Amino acid sequence: MHAPVETADTDLRDNSWSAHVRATLSLGIPLIGAQLAQLGIHTTDVVIVGQLGAEKLAAMVLSGQFLFTVFILGSGISIAVMPMVAQAFGQGNPVAIRRSLRMGLWATIGYWLLVLPLYLNAEPILVMLRQKPEIAALAGGYIRIAAFGMLPGLLFLVLRSLVSAVGRAGVILWVTIGTLLLNGVLAYGLVLGHFGLPRMGMSGAAIVSVIVQYSGLAVLIAYIQMIETRKYEVFVRFWRPDWHALIEVVKLGLPIGITVLAEVSLFTAASLMVGSIGTLELAAHGIALQLASIAFMIPLGLSQAATVRVGVAHGRRDYTGLVRASLTVLAIASLIAIIGGVMLVIDPQYFASFYVSREAPETPQLLAIAAPLIVVAGIFQLVDGVQAIANGLLRGLKDASVPMLLALVAYWPVGMGLAWFFAFPLGYREVGVWFGFLIGLATACLLLCTRFYLLARRERAALA
Repeated sequence: MHAPVETADTDLRDNSWSAHVRATLSLGIPLIGAQLAQLGIHTTDVVIVGQLGAEKLAAMVLSGQFLFTVFILGSGISIAVMPMVAQAFGQGNPVAIRRSLRMGLWATIGYWLLVLPLYLNAEPILVMLRQKPEIAALAGGYIRIAAFGMLPGLLFLVLRSLVSAVGRAGVILWVTIGTLLLNGVLAYGLVLGHFGLPRMGMSGAAIVSVIVQYSGLAVLIAYIQMIETRKYEVFVRFWRPDWHALIEVVKLGLPIGITVLAEVSLFTAASLMVGSIGTLELAAHGIALQLASIAFMIPLGLSQAATVRVGVAHGRRDYTGLVRASLTVLAIASLIAIIGGVMLVIDPQYFASFYVSREAPETPQLLAIAAPLIVVAGIFQLVDGVQAIANGLLRGLKDASVPMLLALVAYWPVGMGLAWFFAFPLGYREVGVWFGFLIGLATACLLLCTRFYLLARRERAALA
């Protein structure tokens, strides 16, 4: 018999709406903040490197998309660990928590070793994908260094599942803020040559990214070993395999990773399409994408909270709690997405101006190209946010395979197909690409919400 563990919720059986709002915000705010701070690390690099000119900015856009596309498939493993830990926590099963975490770390290390050759050969891959050789060379040099920061980044995501489930998500926020500040100072010094440091350009930014990723992982591990989570003994006999847990992590993580990759690769493919139009268009696309990503971090953080909240309720077999937790996070995410979208639509050039040097001769033209893209990005914030929440809710129920198929259809035949059609046959160029995004994400929103509604009804019937 395993010893029970304490639950993260102080009001376990309080299913009032106010209790659910409090619980969602107490978990969601730190996760949102951590997502924003994590994105801020890349945003800081983009802003600093952007001072070197449009060519370097375009290379950073490609580098970020390439790194993130491969990284995000592996993140499916860490996402899979989160509902496994949450459900085990709701059941009071510390052994299952420990096994899920250990095998999640194992699977993450294995994945990184498998994809490392892709990172090391990024330049010829980008050239093969019809990117300009000079841009591909700059991006490839950055990626070859930054690749070694991907492993600690993935391991950090796995361990985040534990502190989130036990109600210590705040540490994720503070660690990420610390790495954001460290990244800003070091990048400012090594990229632009301040504080007596050599001016290393994009290579300096890559070196800094590796340093901050390992720093964040080290702090989180130290924290886990210092507080009550130490009792889970995550690292004791770390080499001992648990094949059943490993298979479950991979079986759940692979479709989750593919689902996330399906959306991320949509934007990566779009960057490649826009890159074939022109360098200024690619830089403008990168600015709009960065702003959309910042706004998206809020529903993304809430979707992680949704996974934990639904996972714990499912583990307790609490149908009322499951439904109210779901509706609460959907309502909060929708409200925030509307506010963020309106802000982008009202003054797109104001937000775009943060990413360019005012003295650069190409700046006026770059801002003019970016403005309509940012407007479209603002419009689709609502559907993008809600479909992210729906994905999080489904993961809380350990439902991954069907959502993967639904996402693949919505993102690619619908989203990318229409993006290409609007951009080239209809001649709307980069704006057409973003209209394709809008329709694809709206389709995903409808399909995933319908899927969760049907599963929730099935859950009620099973408990009855």
